[in-house]
Formats: sequence, structure tokens, C-alpha cells
Amino acid sequence: MTLRALIAGSGGYLPELVLDNDALAARHGLDTSDAWIQERTGIRQRHLAAPGEQASDMGAAAARAALEQAGLPATAVDGVIVATATPDAVFPSTAARLQAKLGISTGFAFDVAAACSGFVYALSVADAMIRTGQARCVLVIGAEVFSRILDWTDRATCVLFGDGAGAVVLRASDEAEAEGRGLLSCHLHADGRHGDILQVEGAPGLVRMAGREVFRHAVSKLAAVVDEALAHNGLDKSAVSWLVPHQANLRIIEAMGRKLGLPPERVVVTVDRHANTSAASIPLALAEATRDGRVQRGDLVLMEAIGGGLTWGAALARF
Repeated sequence: MTLRALIAGSGGYLPELVLDNDALAARHGLDTSDAWIQERTGIRQRHLAAPGEQASDMGAAAARAALEQAGLPATAVDGVIVATATPDAVFPSTAARLQAKLGISTGFAFDVAAACSGFVYALSVADAMIRTGQARCVLVIGAEVFSRILDWTDRATCVLFGDGAGAVVLRASDEAEAEGRGLLSCHLHADGRHGDILQVEGAPGLVRMAGREVFRHAVSKLAAVVDEALAHNGLDKSAVSWLVPHQANLRIIEAMGRKLGLPPERVVVTVDRHANTSAASIPLALAEATRDGRVQRGDLVLMEAIGGGLTWGAALARF
């Protein structure tokens, strides 16, 4: 029997506080404007966590929504994998804390650190565990509180990020293989030689980014990994129903949509409302597109991301 990981449910959570570009500039005395930010990034607003609100809190809320959509109780979960660059603590892991908040006391729980690529990395790990029979139901969560690691005097970075969490429930299914559904493949890459162009290092541990260099690498590396994923599955770009990309910059998202020949309405965009929520951005966008009915059964969904490390990757799934 061949097992495949089926995306059985998805969910998202966004903090209550919303700051548009003008409010953000006024709050922190930034020399910037709504027009400047939108022209360069496509971002109009972002959500910021409340004082004391942690990655595990947001991740647990997203996980509950995903489990509800999947029609599964928390007791069905064999493991929890959390992708985050902003963990609650050095240890215990955010996944362990989140597991406790869901009332789960069995199975495994661990974090994955791959910055904005973290969700694709975590998805790949969970997929492999299901395919090899190590687990039958895994929660994969991206949760970030980037507002805690931003330099609010640096307009080049602080306007880019927001807080939030997204989750999917992966469930083992042999029927999915027969129907061609589930995760088809995941493709991961890293090149540590470029780690210094996007990093959080030392005290006080704030985000530093060489924006032009990141943009240059993003366009070329994402294009290559998308080609790799399609070729691996013997698929042409015309087979893709939806692009659900990492939400970092609207210009990068639009470039990837053009590469695939997808009309704008087939590219899921949340960066304008969420900003860059790092590892949470893909599952948040996916949750939105499944819950509003855009993504339907049988659709082929392509997910891709690039982040600090540098790390990058892509995943193909048929719903």
C-alpha cells in the first residue's frame, strides 16, 4: 500500500491589531509614506501581535481552525511541526508548547528553522514521515511574531513584516494515491554562502536585509525550483491551477505568476493585507483560498518560498 499525505484541512489566525502604512509611519516616526511602501512592495497594512501574544498562541488558534475544517479531533494528531523564526523560547520548542495548548500529550513535537521557507521545509518533513509510515496525521504550522525582532527605525525592513499563523492538517491516505491527490513532491535547497544578506544575528537580534540582493536571488532561485517541481512530476506549467507563493513582495509574486502563464486571478495574494508573515505566509494564504472556495477538489496547487539562509523550496499538491 502506497501512502500519500492529503491536505485535509487548513486554518489561519491574524492578531486583532491592524496598522495601515500611514498609521505605521506615524506610530514610529518613519520618513516614509503609503505610496512609497505600496509602490515598492504592494503592502497596504499588516497585523501586529498583542503584548504577551506568542507564536504558540497564534499557531494553536490556526491549528484549531485547520482541525475543524478537517473534521478531526486534536487526539487524532500524531505529531506537531512548527516552522518559526520567532519561537516563544529557546526551549521548550514552540511546537511542544502549542501541543500542550491543544491538549495533545502523545506523539512528537519539534520546530523547524528555515525563516520564510520554513513552512515548505516543515511540509516536506511531515510528508516524508507519512509516506514512510512514521505518522498518519501531522499538524504543520507556520507561526511568526516578527514585530518583536524589527528595528522600527529602519524603514527598509520594518514596513515589510507582519505577525500571524497558518496551519494545515496532513492525513495519510492510500485512496489519495489512486485519485492522484495529496502532496506530489517537495523540493528543498539552501546556500549558506548568502546567509548574510538576510539575517537576525547578535544583540539586540533584529532583522537586517540587503533588499536588492534578496530580490535578485528570489527571482532566479524560485524560477528554478518551480521548474524542478514540475519536471519531477512530468507536468507542464499549464497544469497548475493555483500559485500560492510566499508573500514577501508583490513584484516577485507577479513575476512568478507571469512565468507560469497564470492570470492574476489564479495567484493567491495576501501580502497587501498581511505583509510578510515569514513562515506563516503560505499557510495563511492557502487557508484563505480554500475557505473562500477558490481552491477546489482536483486543483493542482504550487507553493514556493525563499528565506534567510538562504533557503528556498517548492511543493506541489493536488486537492
